[in-house]
Order: sequence, then C-alpha cells, then structure tokens
Amino acid sequence: MKRRILTAVAAAALTLTATPAHAAPTTWKWGGIHSTDGWATAWGKITVGQSGHRISGNLDDSRGRTCSWLLIKSMSATNGRWRTHGIYNCVAGTGTFTKNLGGVLQIRAQVCRGTAKKPVNKCSKWKTIWTQGG
Repeated sequence: MKRRILTAVAAAALTLTATPAHAAPTTWKWGGIHSTDGWATAWGKITVGQSGHRISGNLDDSRGRTCSWLLIKSMSATNGRWRTHGIYNCVAGTGTFTKNLGGVLQIRAQVCRGTAKKPVNKCSKWKTIWTQGG
C-alpha cells in the first residue's frame, strides 16, 4: 500500500514540473531606447524558447549621414561572462535585426551613433531590457 502511494505521489510531482516539448515561447517587448542626439532609436522583443533567448527588433537611423548602432550585452547562463554584440544601420530609415543569444541571465542594450566600423558617440546609458526572474 505504501509503495503505491509513493509511486502515485512521484508521478504527480513529475506531471506538475514537466514542461511539454511543444510549449509556446515567452515574449517580452522592450524599447524606445534613443541615442543622446535622438537620431537613433531601437525597440523590439526578446523571445525565450527551448533553444535559448532570441532578440529581434528595429533600429532606426533618422538622418542617414552617419550610422546608428545598437549594442547588446548578454551575461551567459553557463559561465557568467558578458558578451557584446553590435548591430548597425547606415541607411536612413528603419532596419530590422534578429540575434540568437543562447541561454542568458541578463540582457542590456545601448544605442549610439557612429561609423560603419564602430560606434563613436552620442550613446545612451546602458538599459537592462531583460533579466532572469524579473
């Protein structure tokens, strides 16, 4: 009798904690991050699925004379190290982007102006756009 009860309790615990393989990914919107001169703006969403985190969105370059940059910093869930990714748009108007980040604990973003090679100036402050558990 005791054995049957323990088996039933263990089976119930497994069904409460197991996540189905077809679970829909979770999405958070972020945005409205502007360079200090207001000529560059980024916004988008973060999708968390079984393969990790994916950031996608828009990067707008209002003037087109220089380039708009979005810098993304992500803290690895495996080793705690920060990685930085740069996305730029040198054409007047709005461009789209998608970047797979894998498993991360936190994601920060900054919008700058710059050249086609690197961000140079007019950077916003770093903004936390996603953090695990909050």
